[in-house]
Amino acid sequence: MTVLGQILSSSNYAFLARVDVDELQALAVYKPRRGEVPLWDFAQGTLCVREVAAYVLSQALGWPLIPPTVLRDGSYGPGMVQLYIEADVEAHYFTFREERRADLVPIALFDIVTNNADRKGGHLLLDQDSRIWAIDHALTFHAEPKLRTVVWDFAGSAIPQAYVADLDELLAHLSEGAEFCTMLAKLLKDDEIAALRARLERLLASGTFPKPDPTRRQVPWPPI
Repeated sequence: MTVLGQILSSSNYAFLARVDVDELQALAVYKPRRGEVPLWDFAQGTLCVREVAAYVLSQALGWPLIPPTVLRDGSYGPGMVQLYIEADVEAHYFTFREERRADLVPIALFDIVTNNADRKGGHLLLDQDSRIWAIDHALTFHAEPKLRTVVWDFAGSAIPQAYVADLDELLAHLSEGAEFCTMLAKLLKDDEIAALRARLERLLASGTFPKPDPTRRQVPWPPI
């Protein structure tokens, strides 16, 4: 992996890199652990791991689209490496929310399940094939309620049955001793996995998307 330059718009240190595997070549985003800005509510050095955990969870669910994400060493030490997505720089949640409403359902659900504290509109990318990709999952899986998202389109509405089935299957995979739960335990703390399990149970019991909590801030800033 070769670092090509720094991505200056990122709040943490992030770099554009080129990954070479034999004759294959691809661009990637590299976020080293040592470049994470300290936060009062998330443990130092865990943001890169949470991004990987979000990708692992998306693979288990089958949604939403998150670029392949791994932990590996780079020029500035261990960190997160994620496939770079060529996207329309003018497109974001607020530009396509009306015509792509159905495609936002899995993203809204995923943010609830992962307790995403920072779903900005610009964290949803539209690629050249008009697919929506979700990125920037560093502030996820906190054991305490932290949900902050711009995607409140479905608040109070019923969760489509197909997604209910996926969530139910995920809950089964999170039982203690299950292979997937053991794999996730390498990335998250026990209380974070317990909180994830509890969120899933509440979501399945209600069968509906939750409404914003009026006692706390539920939308990130800036929204894009």
